[in-house]
Amino acid sequence: MTQALVIIDLQQGVLAEPGTWDAEGVVARAAELARRARRANVPVIWVQHASDELADGSPAWEFAPGLGRDEAEPVVHKRYPDAFEETTLAETLGDVHHLVVAGAQTDACIRATVQGALVRGYEVTLAADAHTTGEFPPEFTGGEPISARTKINVINCVVEWGSAYPGRRGHAVPAAEILFGT
Repeated sequence: MTQALVIIDLQQGVLAEPGTWDAEGVVARAAELARRARRANVPVIWVQHASDELADGSPAWEFAPGLGRDEAEPVVHKRYPDAFEETTLAETLGDVHHLVVAGAQTDACIRATVQGALVRGYEVTLAADAHTTGEFPPEFTGGEPISARTKINVINCVVEWGSAYPGRRGHAVPAAEILFGT
């Protein structure tokens, strides 16, 4: 089964959101996944979101320092949470059948892209400790805040236990346990 590592929206403005869980650790684990993927000759694809808050070319739009992106690796630009929607991601993936996913925002772009990949026929492994998001403040929830870590845990569970389709499913696996080239 052919693989690709897809790193989604690890951009400076995204990681600066209030309550973002372990941004430095997530960047470090994503960078290590990229190094391991390259050693196994697995393509690394970067996804970069643009919006009013993340204007093309602005400092907030730039990838986080420390990721170690190789300039030869493709960047897919997107405007919607699902990285497949109105982008070149499917064409960039070519014959790839298994995506390993890391990045941000867990409850938006990670969730939507993982679901979009499964619906489109890909097997997906979410790096369970290499994605992040911010917290939901009380004004969003009508009461108690929801921590970033809680949202991450919920998405990991949904991907691992609630994402099965005919002949494929989602997995949530710690980054250190992900194998490339298998």
